Amino acid sequence: MTSAESGRVTIEKDVVIGKGGARDIHADIYTPPNRPALAPAVLLVHGGGWRQGDREQLRGYGILLGRIGYVCVACEYRLSGEAVWPAQIHDVKAALRWMKANASRLRIDPAKIAVSGNSAGGHLSLMVGGTANVPEFEGNGGNPGVDTSVAAVISFYGPANLGRNAAELSEAVSMLMGKGATTEAVRAASPVSYLKATFPPTLLIHGNADELVPAEDSLKVYRDLAAAGVPVELHMYAGMPHAFDAQPAFGRQSAEIMALFLNRYVVQPSATPAVAASTGRA
Repeated sequence: MTSAESGRVTIEKDVVIGKGGARDIHADIYTPPNRPALAPAVLLVHGGGWRQGDREQLRGYGILLGRIGYVCVACEYRLSGEAVWPAQIHDVKAALRWMKANASRLRIDPAKIAVSGNSAGGHLSLMVGGTANVPEFEGNGGNPGVDTSVAAVISFYGPANLGRNAAELSEAVSMLMGKGATTEAVRAASPVSYLKATFPPTLLIHGNADELVPAEDSLKVYRDLAAAGVPVELHMYAGMPHAFDAQPAFGRQSAEIMALFLNRYVVQPSATPAVAASTGRA
């Protein structure tokens, strides 16, 4: 089903983009007005503790980014009540491979795809950034062999360290990992295990009053990526809880931050010189 108006973002819903186990995986596609050729694109990954939520959660970002020229694909993935890890990252990577394999249909530049997620989706986005083309995380959801690197990663309050050991896992992480998950398995499912110099440019957005995902998770990602020489930005909002960008004013400002970041590191990366320190006085 498609909805469109002249000058508005076109939304194509329930598009089959691959397989998650034995069933189809769907996505909604947000296309900018006038269908620009070779547009940059963003894969949007919803949150919900890996056990609930759906792609409709990120409709606002699909529209806001679509208005300024980004093709956005909001994907679903199997939730933890249906399948345990690594099914979720397999499904997100299937969506990414579908985007690249269908770049002509989407009229996007396959080299200019970013991934952005909120909460559990932030975790999955960071995992995509850190595990490009790693066989155990690729799955077989369609378009095998297609490269799964991305041009940039955006994580809104994404869990980055799923637990120091299996005994300390939260209920949501325990459901994600399944019974008997080892410390090694949890570590392998944690973005903090993949923060190295080859990581894509990364934008982190978090509230320092987050009651579900400690702000320290994003601080850890920021520190480690910065130390590795990766372009990374952290926007920490004072006094804001988990999912604060559901409030319209914060959502709009977050979209503006995303747009500036994506323009610098995806659309025009060669036009992002380091700014020399000024010795003059204001």
